[in-house]
Amino acid sequence: MGRHRWVQVAMGTLAAEYLRFVYKTTNVTIDPPDGYARVDANLPIILAMWHGQHFMAPFLRRPGERGKVLISRHRDAEVNAIVCERLGIETIRGSGDNGAEFIRKGGLGAFRQMLEALQNNYSVALTADVPKIARVAGLGIVMLARESGRPIFPVALATSRRYVLNNWDKTTINLPFSRGAVVCGEPIHVPPDATDEVLERCRRQVEDKLNAVTGRAYAIAGNRRGDAGHG
Repeated sequence: MGRHRWVQVAMGTLAAEYLRFVYKTTNVTIDPPDGYARVDANLPIILAMWHGQHFMAPFLRRPGERGKVLISRHRDAEVNAIVCERLGIETIRGSGDNGAEFIRKGGLGAFRQMLEALQNNYSVALTADVPKIARVAGLGIVMLARESGRPIFPVALATSRRYVLNNWDKTTINLPFSRGAVVCGEPIHVPPDATDEVLERCRRQVEDKLNAVTGRAYAIAGNRRGDAGHG
């Protein structure tokens, strides 16, 4: 049943309105307070976040800003794409992987589309994880930064009230009437002539900084363990 387009559209529309309600009823703290100002000076940017912690990401975009998000071509991701489009974010379809799977999943075409978007002053958001391995950053995002010349900003958005699924990425369902936190880390710049060694160093920076901003976001929202545990 979920394969029918009308069902996907209905589910995506309901999910988008639910997330809008969650955000409107959440008292959000931005940390640091000048986080958006630092982003402004670097537009367009590459926004990095962890998989499963990304559902509120469309609300990071401010009125007038243009953004695109990378979403898998798998049919299970159709609802996610509809949600983003309902919330004003354009989509790029494809996903990263290793070896031949990179081509099959549309990784090469998506990479080119992200480069084009950045060249046309769209910011691009994507999850940094290696597919199916939570909180281990892949090389794709740093390669995108190297080829585009745009900085990577690690970001996290957490709420005090949430439900966490018992799956590989601990998918977090944010709940309304929460305390919330948006944390924006320092930008990561990847040199245009970065060698494999430099790319690996930048990949580790993405991983470390994403873990740091995620821990900080949960601490501010009210979970002092600094993780996505059950609230």
